[in-house]
Amino acid sequence: MENAIERPPLRDRLGRTIDNLRISVTDRCNFRCVYCMPADGLQWIPRAEILSFEEIVRLAGIFAGLGTRKFRLTGGEPLVRAELPTLVRMLAAVDGVRDISLTTNGFLLEEQAEPLALAGLRRINVSLDSLVRETFERLVRRDALERTLRGLEVARRHFPGPVKVNAVLLRGLNDGEAVRFAELARRRDFEVRFIEFMPLDADHVWSMEKLVPGDEVRGRINAVYPLIPDPEQDPRSPSRDFVFADGVGGKIGFINSVSEPFCESCNRVRITADGKLRTCLFSVRETDLRALLRDGAGDDEIAGAIRAAVWEKEPGHRINHPDFVFASRSMSQIGG
Repeated sequence: MENAIERPPLRDRLGRTIDNLRISVTDRCNFRCVYCMPADGLQWIPRAEILSFEEIVRLAGIFAGLGTRKFRLTGGEPLVRAELPTLVRMLAAVDGVRDISLTTNGFLLEEQAEPLALAGLRRINVSLDSLVRETFERLVRRDALERTLRGLEVARRHFPGPVKVNAVLLRGLNDGEAVRFAELARRRDFEVRFIEFMPLDADHVWSMEKLVPGDEVRGRINAVYPLIPDPEQDPRSPSRDFVFADGVGGKIGFINSVSEPFCESCNRVRITADGKLRTCLFSVRETDLRALLRDGAGDDEIAGAIRAAVWEKEPGHRINHPDFVFASRSMSQIGG
């Protein structure tokens, strides 16, 4: 095991303890989701600027020494990064890395779920925004629903606990599928979470008119399948969780980032694929950890830069305020 050097835990000036790190392993993606990327894609970051596995593992060890315990791999689409199970295996060997999870669009899960699980991946989230083929194709600009659903079924067999399914509903496009997603959650192997549409799309087409508030979605489901608050709700989770009143199936969660911001309890930061530390999804500033790594900085110097950046973590994203400023990158470039 690689030993993390123990240091005082990460806290910001508002007293929030930061113990959750999301690491983007690539900005590339095989989908072109309408709420994320333009139809023609984006200009990819040159490969030489992407963090190597060794650089990612070194940063994970430094963060683990600062008290970070949860690590989530993201993209872009992380499964397009070659030899990803090798990275998972390397991270699992780092002292202090207690939980490794991954967010994927599911397209490559059919082939990769088993090797990822064997490498040490314990939890997986699949982004799935429609269960109707035509709508799915319109949303992601790929005819890939059947392959994605096959990946979901394979993941169910290889990962312990429920597989989380993340759905973003857009008014007039897929918001009529709320009950259909609830029926997926009534299978005990799945937990569905509705994430509100956020202004992180590269085309800047986001508007409040396209937003479907979580409470509205919950009301639609509750009218068909009554819901009750989850008695095991984690108070630090960004998701407001519910279970079915009749005791059938798994959970349904609502991440109401826009209508009910939870910034005051945020415990996470992000590293982009090119090694920039972002303390909020909507940050307009970044800390260049890759430059420190490649310029020969020691672990203490890097830890100091991380601590200084986290201390200045934004109080909140201010989406509902007139002075809101769009993030400096789109979601695929940040890492979800």
